[in-house]
Amino acid sequence: MENRKVLIFGERDELYDTIVRLVGQNGFSPLSAPSTGAIAAQLERHHLTLAIAVASRSSIRECLRPLKALLGRAGTVPVILATHHSSEKLVIEALRAGASDYICAPITNRSLMAGIRRILQNQAGAITREKTSAAVATAPQDLMVGQSRSMGAIKAYIAKVAQTDSTVLITGETGTGKELATELIHTQSKRHRKPLVRVNCAAIPDGLVESELFGYRKGAFTGAMTAQKGKFALAHSGTLFLDEIGEMSLYTQAKILRSIESREIFPLGAHGALPLDVRVIAATNRDPEKLIEQRAFRRDLFYRLDCVRIHLPPLRERKEDIPDLAARRIDELNQIMQRNVHSVADDALAALAHYQWPGNVRELNNLLEAAFINCERKHIRLVDFPKGFIKKLSYGANSSTTERDRLLAVLAATHWNKSAAARKLKWSRMRVYRSLRRYDIVQPISSSRIN
Repeated sequence: MENRKVLIFGERDELYDTIVRLVGQNGFSPLSAPSTGAIAAQLERHHLTLAIAVASRSSIRECLRPLKALLGRAGTVPVILATHHSSEKLVIEALRAGASDYICAPITNRSLMAGIRRILQNQAGAITREKTSAAVATAPQDLMVGQSRSMGAIKAYIAKVAQTDSTVLITGETGTGKELATELIHTQSKRHRKPLVRVNCAAIPDGLVESELFGYRKGAFTGAMTAQKGKFALAHSGTLFLDEIGEMSLYTQAKILRSIESREIFPLGAHGALPLDVRVIAATNRDPEKLIEQRAFRRDLFYRLDCVRIHLPPLRERKEDIPDLAARRIDELNQIMQRNVHSVADDALAALAHYQWPGNVRELNNLLEAAFINCERKHIRLVDFPKGFIKKLSYGANSSTTERDRLLAVLAATHWNKSAAARKLKWSRMRVYRSLRRYDIVQPISSSRIN
């Protein structure tokens, strides 16, 4: 599936560059159109999610003309008008021209995303629940959430890796989002129009390796009544995702290595090899170097796969992302279940910051879904969580609770008010600020609305 694309047009200035940067940081693909002709070209090449018309102080009237041209060519594309200043007359004129909304400088990430969310929520209102669920499931670039420095670096690196055709090895604990990272790489790559085929390496018995991976011809064996393509052939010109590679048998590893190195496959019963054109992405929740030491993984296959390494950190090492992750999950559940839960309350958010998350983001999502079902108000509170989770929580003096965890929990409970956090912790404000720098903690963008 293609990335969610946002067309940005108008005169290039600081406002324009700010919008391009913020749109890209929030999982969308910004497309530029410096002229009306460029707008037409972008419309022919791409399916747009929305468009943003940037009007500088000297080009507000000029900006409305390409706006009308855009709406004439693609009346279903919602448009936001971004201006340095606004007036009632200008707003009326823009809305009459077909703009769906407008935002005024200074434009922050919060104001821009609020405008985008309003438009997308209005569109979602006309979509059935089944279509909404499908959209949630197929928009990975919009789901890799996190403003911590580690996740910011990973998302930037993924964007670079996606533009290459290199083999990728993704490591990380269960539930950290390895499949999501794979989908993000694929959807941003030149192969995005071709298939992304997933292979669960742990689920393939040795006796079925050839038929499952490489396919077979009619009559290749008893019961082969028709020809069948294997996973490699199905992924031709696209991406092949080898999940749980640490669980493969040595026999399966040898078969996969041969195909990757020779770039050809031999279907059962075929008279010759077929060329192979796939990008390979592999993932494991185990340490591949330790598997090699244990003689459970082939060293030559490891070196073949380990061209680009992406390690996804566990949630306990990026707890400042929890408010953003919770906000996104609540948005998803509201769409799927047709509810209107607003946010996670302070007591619940502080509890989430205390917990160590052995199941990582997957565990957080499942916990929020359980609390969402129990919630009878506009805000999820601690009492809405399952009793089993509440029993796991540790409060007060706890040797397993680090200073970083305590700071994050108190910041969550005080809505990231540093002065209030310092009072609760009985610290000075300077110690709070020093600790933020020391532990590399970044305030989440959405923290103000998760209360």
